[in-house]
Amino acid sequence: MAAALVEARKAGALGEVPIGAVVVYNGEIVGRGFNMRERLQDASQHAEFIAITEANRQLGSWRLPDAQLFVTLEPCIMCAGIIQQTRITDVYYGADDPKAGAVRSLYRLLEDQRLNHQVYVHAGVHAEVASSMLKRFFKDIRQAKKRAKQQRRLAVESLSKVDPQ
Repeated sequence: MAAALVEARKAGALGEVPIGAVVVYNGEIVGRGFNMRERLQDASQHAEFIAITEANRQLGSWRLPDAQLFVTLEPCIMCAGIIQQTRITDVYYGADDPKAGAVRSLYRLLEDQRLNHQVYVHAGVHAEVASSMLKRFFKDIRQAKKRAKQQRRLAVESLSKVDPQ
């Protein structure tokens, strides 16, 4: 999970939501990823998706049996789909995602017996660190928006005080 947290910090440094992921196969990292949705303007560029795609290329297969995914935030529906499709065996995630989590919070897609493959889920791995990173990121965004709003208000007020003569 430490490597996934490093990836999350990279995303945060770029102004992306700080979510990171790594795929491990035979004890080695074969795929790394962090959120790139804003930078690439592509909704599919989630950390898990990027890490899994890199692992597919590195291992030369779309299947990743016996691989594990470590991700800092509970995967969404899209990412749960690619995890299930690639046959990853285990997912370890940090913070729960009560608004979009498809692994435990809203759905349990990876453990659904109706699907052709189930994944072992390990929730709450370094949850405090992952959660605090996300909370800090969103707090900083809210504060920046508040400052920008105050600056706009001050600019309008100063313009209204200018004597037109």
